[in-house]
Amino acid sequence: MPQPVAADMAAGFLTVTNKGGEQDELTSVSSDIGRVTMHSTSGGTMAERTSFAVPAHGRLVFRSGGNHLMFEQLKQKPRQGQTVKLKLGFARSAPLTVEMPVRSATYNPSTGH
Repeated sequence: MPQPVAADMAAGFLTVTNKGGEQDELTSVSSDIGRVTMHSTSGGTMAERTSFAVPAHGRLVFRSGGNHLMFEQLKQKPRQGQTVKLKLGFARSAPLTVEMPVRSATYNPSTGH
């Protein structure tokens, strides 16, 4: 996650890896710091999504200019060096809690790592 420049909104990038033999679906992302929504970008147009497929033995990449997370109504502004806890919900797998590091405001991952 790049450190947000706005007080109430931020973007988030990460990679979800499915090591299983069946496709799963990311159905929700939540965080204590604010409301989290999932978005896709295609042809320069952003659209909110309710889920994303995570292919068997594959990856779902959230990155700048593509699929990404939007954090809105932030309760506090994350600072570089901190981490943000996320709870990922799936259609088939158990929920997963991960920590997303907060990077510099200019952070722009090409792979979502």
